[in-house]
Amino acid sequence: MALRNILKEGDEMLEKHCRPVTDFNDRLHILLDDMAETMNSAEGVGLAAPQVGVLRRAVVVLETNVPEGEEPYVVELVNPEILSSDGEQEGPEGCLSVPGVYGWVKRPEHVVVRAQDRNGETFEIEGFGLTARAFCHEIAHLEGQLFLEVSEHLMTEEELEEYYSSGDEA
Repeated sequence: MALRNILKEGDEMLEKHCRPVTDFNDRLHILLDDMAETMNSAEGVGLAAPQVGVLRRAVVVLETNVPEGEEPYVVELVNPEILSSDGEQEGPEGCLSVPGVYGWVKRPEHVVVRAQDRNGETFEIEGFGLTARAFCHEIAHLEGQLFLEVSEHLMTEEELEEYYSSGDEA
């Protein structure tokens, strides 16, 4: 595994639509492993292939909704699509490709995603709260969209501090 460079806002690669993954081979496995390592090293909760310069439909997301005493784990989604969503959550959202910037974003509270695993097997997975937010955020990257495009407004440091000190965070 290796750390990959995370592209930053302004890089044209982040604005492009990604192609489906068709080859479920060692190159894909290495990409997914590298993405997970890169995300963890950057202390993120999600990372999409275009953020590391690969225009393929693949994302990794940290599942944080785990029973007490268990560790969060990485979910790999290849060729993901959101099948359904419901509820609403809103709050600060950031991105590893836009470091230090947070926007106020509304996302579904719950989503159901169909994807393939690293071997091409199709599965469905549900995401709630932060995981649902991360699924939506990372899948949007595959369409060339940054969270800045759906943010109601960019937050100041004071707004962020007030939000997190008020105990409103998800």
